[in-house]
Amino acid sequence: MAEETPGEKTFAPTEKKRKDAVEHGDILRPRELGTAIGVMGGAAWLQFAGPWLLDTLARTARAGLTWDRASIDRFDAATLIRSALFTTLPPVLALGGVLILAALVSQLGLGEGWWVGGNLAPKASRLNPMSGLARMFGPQGWIELAKGLAKVTLLGTIAFVWIKGRLAGLVGLGAGDLTAQLAFAWDALLAMLFALGGGLTVIALIDFPVQWLRRMMRLRMSLQDMKDEGKESEGSPERKAAIRGRQRQIAMGGMQKAMREAQFVITNPTHFSVALSYDPDKAPAPVVLAKGRGEKAMAMRELAAQLSVPVLSSPALARSVYFTTRENQMIREELYAAVAAILAFVLALKRGDAPPDPRVDVPTALRFDAEGRPEATAAP
Repeated sequence: MAEETPGEKTFAPTEKKRKDAVEHGDILRPRELGTAIGVMGGAAWLQFAGPWLLDTLARTARAGLTWDRASIDRFDAATLIRSALFTTLPPVLALGGVLILAALVSQLGLGEGWWVGGNLAPKASRLNPMSGLARMFGPQGWIELAKGLAKVTLLGTIAFVWIKGRLAGLVGLGAGDLTAQLAFAWDALLAMLFALGGGLTVIALIDFPVQWLRRMMRLRMSLQDMKDEGKESEGSPERKAAIRGRQRQIAMGGMQKAMREAQFVITNPTHFSVALSYDPDKAPAPVVLAKGRGEKAMAMRELAAQLSVPVLSSPALARSVYFTTRENQMIREELYAAVAAILAFVLALKRGDAPPDPRVDVPTALRFDAEGRPEATAAP
């Protein structure tokens, strides 16, 4: 099997890629399908509601072409026009509503249903004649030309067959009974609309899958695109490091006073930090001035280094103090001996001595894992 190259676009577009494409105006809009649904919907409306429209038009024509002496004496063109409009407007609006509904169903329901206001904004690329010529004579232009010729050929063939079957009747219009001739013309019109609608439906059923496939191919992603999107959504390592740095800066700003008063810091060394001080004039036992885990613990260690506060690694004791003592509170009595060993070691260092590493014994009942669970009862 050939190895996947980072630049080869072989991956299907992700949801984010599709949304980004929509925001830039790249939306699946089945125009041919919309035209077919509009024509078929209009023809169906005329088939069932046509008598209503024709009756309305007939009454309007009779009212406009019938006069008596009173109509001539009190002729009011505005009244006649208003009456004609109010009479014919309902069926015309109903037909318009059907066409609008058909357009919405085809474009929003069968398309992707997105409204992109940015598409209404003017774009210089659309006004550039060179870009227009490139589209006209490029591959896309030739494809559209072929599609247009195919549509003209199909619809022209349908129109030819329609005319051929009704040529005698069409030539004889006006030579017979008016009612029969109007009925023939109306039926012929509906037949032509349904035939053309059927042809447009065939075109749409071919065009819609092609448009969908072409868009999917256009939006395909390479391995590098997938990696870049993952970094963007999850955050690159550089971005995460910057965020952690800001978090530490914020934490350090809030702990300045406590760390200046601290005599030493006990660490996990990677997850926990506790800063303690012992002043017998203020409290009979060491007091926790600050404590933290994660980024706050890192900030405490950095601040301790800046203030020259001794930092000692004692994982068990750090976790024990962290989980059993609040800030500004004395440590538990069971931890006196362990903290006293650390304190004696720090004081010896400050005197310039070189003491051995302190012996720190944390009672088993006060030992915790990183999640704060007692180690004596933690599952193996």
